[in-house]
Amino acid sequence: MAQPLTILFMPESAYGPTNNCIGIGDVLRRRGHTVVFAAEASWNGRLAPLGFVEDLVDLSAPPEPDPDAAKPAQDAGQFWKDFIRDTAPEFRKPTVEQLATFMQPTWQALIDGAKYCEPQLREIIARRQPDVIVEDNVVSFPALQTAGKPFVRIVSCNPLEIRGPGDAGREIPPVYSGLPSDDRREWEAFREEYDRTHRPTWEDFDAWCRDQGTAPLPELEFEHTSRDLNLYVYPAVADYTDRRPLDASWRRLDSSVRATDGEFELPPELADRPSDSGLIYLSLGSLGSADVALMRRLVAVLADTPHRYIVSKGPQHADYELAPNMWGAEFLPQTKIVPLVDLVITHGGNNTTTEAFHFGKPMIVLPLFWDQYDNAQRVDETGFGVRLPTYAFAEGELRGAIDQLLGDADLRGRMARIGAEIRAKDGVAKAADAIEATGLAGR
Repeated sequence: MAQPLTILFMPESAYGPTNNCIGIGDVLRRRGHTVVFAAEASWNGRLAPLGFVEDLVDLSAPPEPDPDAAKPAQDAGQFWKDFIRDTAPEFRKPTVEQLATFMQPTWQALIDGAKYCEPQLREIIARRQPDVIVEDNVVSFPALQTAGKPFVRIVSCNPLEIRGPGDAGREIPPVYSGLPSDDRREWEAFREEYDRTHRPTWEDFDAWCRDQGTAPLPELEFEHTSRDLNLYVYPAVADYTDRRPLDASWRRLDSSVRATDGEFELPPELADRPSDSGLIYLSLGSLGSADVALMRRLVAVLADTPHRYIVSKGPQHADYELAPNMWGAEFLPQTKIVPLVDLVITHGGNNTTTEAFHFGKPMIVLPLFWDQYDNAQRVDETGFGVRLPTYAFAEGELRGAIDQLLGDADLRGRMARIGAEIRAKDGVAKAADAIEATGLAGR
């Protein structure tokens, strides 16, 4: 590398955005660049072994906290585990009813965190002097945008979050609604309730961002679009660009799958399975699997099927047992497991959804919160899987969906072809190329 760069990544603390940045950062690191992670402090010791520089943000005790920002009482990882556990009853409500009681408080918590760590981010940038700054998050961090360096925004949520120019966003369902693309009857009511519940929060955050030196936020959005480079992760076969084309500042990555997961070998009890038994991966994400009651019900329903299951047990792994036709652990190398299975049962997080497309696997989606409803709806309406109500599905519905998808040879063949096409596009390398070029152009 003739001109090695220092590249600073600031991902949201959730596994999806952080793993996305790890995958892209690994390509850049192997090209000879210095890759710094200004991740949240709960990632301490997990990024350096991958070859990255850790310069982490401590949400529990910054040196000079903003007196107007709320203090998180603990590290962000544990905070969100407890938050999801305590908030699980909210996920039984229709999405429009979650706006006031779940979505707005969640935005406020994220905003409080952004305000709280602003001084630390400015210090990290001054200390590391990055050539380019990359953010994969859902709220703005002014320090990243006002550093005088090229700024790259990554969206690793459902692309409904990108509303497009002018009125283009009104041609697609409202983000976080999970509403169908071809039935607009509930769109406007959802938008009106979102405005009612979120406008004061947005106005306050917009004013604070401008006080820190940023441009105004887009209307009712909590993140700025970059003037340098914007990337988003979603396969073309499920994207919305036929209704909402984006301008040239946006580049789509059909997938962004890291190559840093450890190796995986099927346990003998799963490898030696009957010929009529499917192999299925069950993952509700680190937060969804914290709902022990839901996980216990899924185990009970799936135990009475002829199939074998690999289960990502998550942070509450010690609080429930798996059935004899299952094997699992708290953490699993997901990108090594999905290629081996016949079907994925997922919460609809963007990483798992796009990884299933990347490896050509149909999905059953049980959404819990945020953009998971949008991914579930999109998978269902494009015919690549089945959306089920997470807390209200009948046992026969789940078992029937499994049999339907495993028995659909045409769909499985189509998805295998789609997966091969997506893998050939090499989204991780494409993202690294774009970030590298942006950093070099800014020198």
